[in-house]
Amino acid sequence: MSGDERFSMVQRVRFGDLDAMQHLNNVEFLRFFETARIDYVRTWMPDRRPTTHDGFGWIFAECHINYRTPAFLDEEIRTYVWAMELERSSLKLGFEMRAEGGGRLVAEGYGVLVGYDYGEQTSRAIPDDLRERIDIVPARA
Repeated sequence: MSGDERFSMVQRVRFGDLDAMQHLNNVEFLRFFETARIDYVRTWMPDRRPTTHDGFGWIFAECHINYRTPAFLDEEIRTYVWAMELERSSLKLGFEMRAEGGGRLVAEGYGVLVGYDYGEQTSRAIPDDLRERIDIVPARA
């Protein structure tokens, strides 16, 4: 991926994702983001499984979601994920969720991952070889 591209994937709003008001439940927004985030991380850590608990991995430390418009049953939602900031031991990922077929903004926000050594059970600096694979996407105007 070049520095001006954002990873994306499409997920469909299922009946079980709805709340009493018949739109996407607020907790499901995080699930959509998490699913896209895991697939995005696999683009630069293809051998790492999110369920592996040894060696270097990530801890999801923070998430901010701005809900913009509801999403409804059977809508296809494209979730974009990109690296915004890379620090010594943390990575800030931006995300945006848009309805397919019109591009209506459903939600936007960011999450922060912290490098973590599962063997030592402590935070850890992001290894240099991994840093080289992470492209920071410039802020949009």
